[in-house]
Amino acid sequence: MGSLPTNNLESMSICSQNPLDPDEFRRQGHMIIDFLADYYKNVESYPVRSQVEPGYLRKRLPESAPNSSESIETILQGVTNDIIPGLTHWQSPNYFAYFPSSGSIAGFLGEMLSTGFNVVGFNWMSSPAATELESIVMNWLGQMLTLPKSFLFSSDGSSGGGGVLQGTTCEAILCTLTAARDKMLNKIGRENINKLVVYASDQTHCALQKAAQIAGINPKNFRAIATSKATNFGLSPNSLQSTILADIESGLVPLFLCATVGTTSSTAVDPIGPLCEVAKMYGIWVHVDAAYAGSACICPEFRHFIDGVEEADSFSLNAHKWFFTTLDCCCLWVKDSDSLVKALSTNPEYLKNKATESKQVIDYKDWQIALSRRFRSMKLWLVLRSYGIANLRSFLRSHVKMAKHYQGLIGMDNRFEIVVPRTFAMVCFRLKPTAIFKQKIAENDYIEAQTNEINAKLLESVNASGRIYMTHAVVGGVYMIRFAVGATLTEEHHVTGAWKVVQEHTDAILGSLDISC
Repeated sequence: MGSLPTNNLESMSICSQNPLDPDEFRRQGHMIIDFLADYYKNVESYPVRSQVEPGYLRKRLPESAPNSSESIETILQGVTNDIIPGLTHWQSPNYFAYFPSSGSIAGFLGEMLSTGFNVVGFNWMSSPAATELESIVMNWLGQMLTLPKSFLFSSDGSSGGGGVLQGTTCEAILCTLTAARDKMLNKIGRENINKLVVYASDQTHCALQKAAQIAGINPKNFRAIATSKATNFGLSPNSLQSTILADIESGLVPLFLCATVGTTSSTAVDPIGPLCEVAKMYGIWVHVDAAYAGSACICPEFRHFIDGVEEADSFSLNAHKWFFTTLDCCCLWVKDSDSLVKALSTNPEYLKNKATESKQVIDYKDWQIALSRRFRSMKLWLVLRSYGIANLRSFLRSHVKMAKHYQGLIGMDNRFEIVVPRTFAMVCFRLKPTAIFKQKIAENDYIEAQTNEINAKLLESVNASGRIYMTHAVVGGVYMIRFAVGATLTEEHHVTGAWKVVQEHTDAILGSLDISC
């Protein structure tokens, strides 16, 4: 007999490998843990913002995948040489950009367990523990926030509410908006979808506008209501009501309001209670987006920021932002889960089962956009159990304390000013016009434009150094630098060091200026 072709021998060799060999899994798993432990130990030594140019990785990697297997040792060397230079290090103690994505050992290990079990928990039958643990931890966290019982699961079924873990706030808003849309269209007729109006402030996250587009809301019916410094950029109930009345006068139908606790630009807080009073007069669904700041509300001193939530229809926060639970993990509570189910459910034959038909279980596939879903509750469960309420509050308070420290440092340098009041653990500041023009000046458009330009130059100079990383926002026409404390490894000396970096770059930029008004 002739010999087998070479390609057949290669196929036999490849197929002989077991992708889930327990001993090899243990060996490689230990290597990955050691690798990541060393990464966290040394993360402070890396430039916080990646310094690579666009397209850098294409120049480093082969044009096609390898035909033969490579060892984990070789692959990890590739991670070190090729991937890490292209990372912006969100877990660096010198990361102060956007909002934090705070990690923890518990969150990481919970993610490992979730990935390791790799269950696809779309309904109760597909893995009962995944569904039941999720409903339990959502009640735990809801109780920590002192959410009204109407948002929680009740053992006797007397509450129509409950919680679900989504991927992101974008998904949570889309799901609630879709539920509100269908609930309204069932009353007024689906042919009237072009009459529906969505409301928010001009500081609301762009996730709402994206959700409105996906949900089929006429783009002309999206209302981003102007805010001002007078209300610290929170949405005015009077402005909301006048906008609603104008829409009704035009024959439109008010549908949905997104109120924010801790806006992306400045952590502004919309007055939930008064806004709900207005919205309920017109049958509007109110969603409260507390993606960043909601976590802080487990501390009694911050809980008042969500006062009035009992009048809202839904509430969400991102545990993957400031709650030590790795991405992705958005916590959404609703009062009327039936509205979600009616808008998002399908019931094909191949998913029918006795548990679902008994009406005694939750099928979370009907509470979200996708069918498949991850075992996210595992990592949130580990975070809650590993640290406990007291320690979680302590972690959050320490970040707020560090932000206050940074605010104090700014106050000692008369070249800078706080642009908006600090509410949580983010400080918004800028170089003052008087520091740039070196004389007393009257405010005008030219001065503000130049001031914005210099502040943008300062931020880019600081970030390009790789020593710290911050981002910016523009509110009321003012360009400001955002300093968000929240990385798990950050300590007070990192905050002090960050301020020194800002001062050094300020000295260099101001020293090079030749501006007069």
